[in-house]
Amino acid sequence: MKHVTVFTDGSCLGNPGPGGSCAILRCGEAEKVLAKGYRLTTNNRMEMRAVLDALETLSEPCRVDLTTDSQYVKNAVTKGWLKGWQKNGWKTADKKPVKNQDLWRRFIPLLAAHHVTFHWTRGHAGHAENERCDALARAAASGRSLAVDEGFDG
Repeated sequence: MKHVTVFTDGSCLGNPGPGGSCAILRCGEAEKVLAKGYRLTTNNRMEMRAVLDALETLSEPCRVDLTTDSQYVKNAVTKGWLKGWQKNGWKTADKKPVKNQDLWRRFIPLLAAHHVTFHWTRGHAGHAENERCDALARAAASGRSLAVDEGFDG
């Protein structure tokens, strides 16, 4: 099983506002950078899209070490929130609909296909790849020809 190292970040210029996501994937000496901008979205959705873009790019099951500065994304997977939401019919503990269901549903088959280990880093704290992802995500959010964030209901 190939080992891939992934670094992700999402950015939003206003929340909601224009947003960008970035993922850096490394496998051996190879590196791939994915960055995309959206017209109107939220920071959490951009953090999620960065991870989704990375995992959806993998063409075969991989062992993935994924570093993110998003507690929301990391904890949803590692603390079992995602499994609980599924079990509870996509309702939170407060019986409210889970936000970003469209994206969370895309996580499920990807997490089943790959062995993903999540690592958290504090944002804007000097982590080289996180800083690079942040700059690329912000640049994508500021770009032209921004995509529509399908599924965003704000």
